Amino acid sequence: MTSSYIFLTPPGGSGATVNETRTIRDGFTLLGFLFPWAWLLAHRLWLHAAAAFLLQGIGGALMDEPGLGPAGAAIMLGVNMLVGLEGQNFRIRSLAAKGWNEDALIAADTIGIAEQVYFADRTGVAASDDTAAPDWDNKARSNSPHGQATSLGLFGFDGGR
Repeated sequence: MTSSYIFLTPPGGSGATVNETRTIRDGFTLLGFLFPWAWLLAHRLWLHAAAAFLLQGIGGALMDEPGLGPAGAAIMLGVNMLVGLEGQNFRIRSLAAKGWNEDALIAADTIGIAEQVYFADRTGVAASDDTAAPDWDNKARSNSPHGQATSLGLFGFDGGR
């Protein structure tokens, strides 16, 4: 499954190295959903973590009151969903506020492939003839029946109808 990866470079650095560049996957985070305030603390988002802890505490207190249980559960689920869905965006915005630059957004299957694509033209070293450059072109699939899949059976990948 393809995910988007955002590459951030440190403030003031024009030529960021591999060790200085941060890569953050843009998408849902399961640990942020399951443990919202602890996940926020682990990523040094102090105010977000305090707000999540406070809201979950209020939700837990409401769940103990008769008749307010559904409201408390909704608050707690809302906090979990918010951190699960927007936690990575909180991290990106926090780094951007500290001066980090959003350098690239790359869609790839794994973080390793995304980093290869990102650093392929930023190494500054000319590729020698004995090393093969990565080939990022999409390859045509064979005409065997095992490799032919269409979307709802309507269109083929070759663009025909």
